[in-house]
Amino acid sequence: MHDAPTDISAAAGTDPATEDTVELRLTEELVELTACDRPGPPAPAHRGPGLLNGLGDWGPVDTEAGPFRLVPVRIERDVRLITQWMNDPVVAAFWGLAGPETVTAGHLRAQLDGDGRSVPCLGVLAGVPMSYWEVYRADLDPLARHYPARPHDTGVHLLVGRVADRGRGIGTRLLRTVADMIFDHRPSCGRVVAEPDLRNTPSVAAFLGAGFRLTGEVDLPGKRVALMIRDRALRPVL
Repeated sequence: MHDAPTDISAAAGTDPATEDTVELRLTEELVELTACDRPGPPAPAHRGPGLLNGLGDWGPVDTEAGPFRLVPVRIERDVRLITQWMNDPVVAAFWGLAGPETVTAGHLRAQLDGDGRSVPCLGVLAGVPMSYWEVYRADLDPLARHYPARPHDTGVHLLVGRVADRGRGIGTRLLRTVADMIFDHRPSCGRVVAEPDLRNTPSVAAFLGAGFRLTGEVDLPGKRVALMIRDRALRPVL
């Protein structure tokens, strides 16, 4: 799946070869994981309740693939990993953020230095950072000019970073999981919104599989997107 401010995608690594002698080797992904749990500088004030109900404190949830949590991004800790993902050609085709770390850092900083209407996060599954998320207030986003937005509509962008996690339905399951997390922690939110690029058929299919419905097509700068909505009222049946 690949869809940035309209897309989803990824890049990954492989496990080291096993030998007769047991050897403990820290992979880059595990290094990033341990970094997620290290103490760091205080989070910005908007990471409190703010516009997204304290997303950083939502905690883990159980999924079929293991415990999953959203960890708000810290540029100094996460920019290298996210930059690797953004430079995957499959990701770059839709996110348009290929290039050096400064490109990724600029994209992240624009959200982190804002008022909290968009929070960039790592998706950590079973202890491994494997995806990048943006959870944002769609009703306060420029997207709201292009569809009949309702107060507290909440949007999601997803990039599945590890190649090994693509094409296995994991993105679909996590989209449903994150939408459920939003409904659980944001009682004022009645709809979760997404706008994958229409050319990105795997992404559109993943949203449909996660209980979103296609409500129309929208022209945004440089692309035509599918407007996908998951309704709280239909949560029990979709």
